[in-house]
Amino acid sequence: MKIRRQQPSPPIAIESLRYQVISPENEPRNILEKIVWHKEKEVEKMRDRLSLLDLRKKVAELSSFPLNFLSALHNSEKKPALIAEVKKASPSKGVIKENFDPITIAKSYETGGASCLSVLTDEEFFQGSFENLAKVRAAVKIPLLCKEFIIYPYQIYLARVNGADAVLLIAAILKDNDLQYFLKIIHSLGMTALIEVHTLEELDRVLAIDDVKLIGINNRNLEDFTLSLDTTKDILSARKETIINKQITIVSESGLYTKNDLDFVKNAGANAVLIGESLIKQDELELAIDKLYNN
Repeated sequence: MKIRRQQPSPPIAIESLRYQVISPENEPRNILEKIVWHKEKEVEKMRDRLSLLDLRKKVAELSSFPLNFLSALHNSEKKPALIAEVKKASPSKGVIKENFDPITIAKSYETGGASCLSVLTDEEFFQGSFENLAKVRAAVKIPLLCKEFIIYPYQIYLARVNGADAVLLIAAILKDNDLQYFLKIIHSLGMTALIEVHTLEELDRVLAIDDVKLIGINNRNLEDFTLSLDTTKDILSARKETIINKQITIVSESGLYTKNDLDFVKNAGANAVLIGESLIKQDELELAIDKLYNN
């Protein structure tokens, strides 16, 4: 998936007859596209409940400023720095954490030494919520990433209102001009953008955009859900000089389970890691972080 496709129009109605041409193009090609098509409808409903104008007013009324997400990664005692994910479920694995309590999980991650947290806000596919984001913001003092499938500025403002210091932008679902525009909004709010890529082609698109500071490399193949840490290694080795010259911070995402995995992506050039499933399914999260970095 390179750039998201528009969702097909609804069936055409003629009196009592409803029909729609059956075509492979009427179905999402992968899980990411399925999520985005649902997100289009979801954001439309959000706007009906609270307009963008009113949402922006709420942002303007905030008394606090975003925490510095990048500085937290750079100043981390752990190498690579840890972004621990508050995540209940996923489309591929279903429910990962049965007794899911976002506040308890977030506090444990913070105590365990995570530099930042990532909070899933997608409801339909990950059983997350913006309410969880707000709860976590009230419970911890470290920076938060809103892990959302952002396709409209509305979601950026919603993330900020609920306490996010950073937001995720996925190159696979956004055009270059949207990425640039969203970056301007994010930076104008004092927030950080983590731009996620899956391929070298996507990385090249992102490197051509102005003011990129933080890039995530997802080791998961979107077509078949296979994982390979070589994705981080291969992509970074191909553009290492450019990344260094632009002083871009790199986060390796997905498929990280052991200290050897962390050492592998660190040696490949990753400055931080984003870890969800391999931590969240553990009973003692602080101990799980300690084992991940020391065993």
